[in-house]
Amino acid sequence: MTGPSAAAIRPRERDALLQSLRAGVVPRMGQQHVQVGRVNEVQALLSDINRINDGGSGSRFIIGDYGSGKTFFLHLIRSIALQQKLVTVHADLSPDRRLQATGGQARSLYAELMRNMSTRAKADGGAMSSVVERFVTQALTESRASGEAVETIIRRNLDQLSELTGGYDFAEVIAKYWQGHDTGNEQLKADAVRWLRGEFTTRTDARAALGVRTIVDDSNFYDQLKLLALFVRLAGFGGVLVCLDEMVNLYKLANSQARNSNYEQILRILNDSTQGTASGLGFVFGGTPDFLLDPRRGLYSYAALQSRLEENSYAVDGLVDYSGPVLRLTSLTPEDFYVLLTKLRHVQAGGEESAYLIPDEGITAYMHHCAQRIGDAYFRTPRNTIKSFLDLLAVLEQNPGRQWEDLLVGVKLEHESNPDLAPLAPAEPTPHPTTPTQTVETAANSGSGTPQGNSLADRDDDELSAFRL
Repeated sequence: MTGPSAAAIRPRERDALLQSLRAGVVPRMGQQHVQVGRVNEVQALLSDINRINDGGSGSRFIIGDYGSGKTFFLHLIRSIALQQKLVTVHADLSPDRRLQATGGQARSLYAELMRNMSTRAKADGGAMSSVVERFVTQALTESRASGEAVETIIRRNLDQLSELTGGYDFAEVIAKYWQGHDTGNEQLKADAVRWLRGEFTTRTDARAALGVRTIVDDSNFYDQLKLLALFVRLAGFGGVLVCLDEMVNLYKLANSQARNSNYEQILRILNDSTQGTASGLGFVFGGTPDFLLDPRRGLYSYAALQSRLEENSYAVDGLVDYSGPVLRLTSLTPEDFYVLLTKLRHVQAGGEESAYLIPDEGITAYMHHCAQRIGDAYFRTPRNTIKSFLDLLAVLEQNPGRQWEDLLVGVKLEHESNPDLAPLAPAEPTPHPTTPTQTVETAANSGSGTPQGNSLADRDDDELSAFRL
């Protein structure tokens, strides 16, 4: 059995795929060569993409275990969206990049999203200038046909933006870009793109450069995304798809107030998506089951989100529902995993069947070896298994005299643990209760030296289990 086709693979794609997969990261190109299974999930996201193209909106939460392929799935959906004439932006959340903050973390996330803006013609990011240039070019073409001034056409087309928060300044920045284009002022064009990317840190600098009084900051992060979605539709694209991975970083926030503020922002996005008030804007969030289900820190700890994200109570006993906001990535079947390994062998050989380094029976033996070492986890969370298989092929390629049978017994595999849960280990057991005398004495001492407002009830940190008398 040979799953892949006999089509040759370009060396650039081959090297990018192999290097990324051996490092345990998602490749930026060539995903179509190794994609297997999850047809229903892809179809569900494709319906969302079509809805965004029609001016609608949508939000999906892609939930899967650590190493189950969430990031790969998000990259695959991005590539499909680009083919459907959407503009995509993507970023990973981190302690310095969040949806809601007061210290610049939300602006930092917006700037990262804009740096990674992609179109079908510019799939590697940095497409902001191309999108603005396309909008201006359309206005220039219309001006030549009608004889009307270009700036008049631009401002008329941007009138729709004034209905949204911050729309006037957004339109003014686009007009400044045309002014710089018309007069040959490259600095003015660069400043306009800087503003659109969220790279101005002070209003003073923005006013001096562009004459606008606002900038992209923590308070208007989501409003700017809605403005951007409407603008790219005016430029001739279908809309914007926002892909946010590593949502578990919100789950890891120790400060309950900061965590709830981010969950409120997610609730706002979800409400707008379901009500259709965010035209041409879609969100795809990637997270682990703990991020969703944990009743203390996860999305389910926020009652309004829990009621909106609860699974269909009728989808039991093998029944599925792919239309809800939460999409759980199903595990690959052993058959899917066999096809995946044959595709990896095909990529390693550069698409030449004569260059295969391991036969079909060798792949079967490798799967049997993995099943004996770590059980069914080898296809449920396949990252380590894929890395090990590619390492085996690399050794066979560089040592032509060795046989795969001799090397197979030396393949070592371990269960893949989730490092995201390391900081959330249970606290040490609480010591035995103190006597009333000790309690009164401790309270008196703490009351005499502790300023008002530093009591335990006033603290933002919810790590009460770590409190010691």
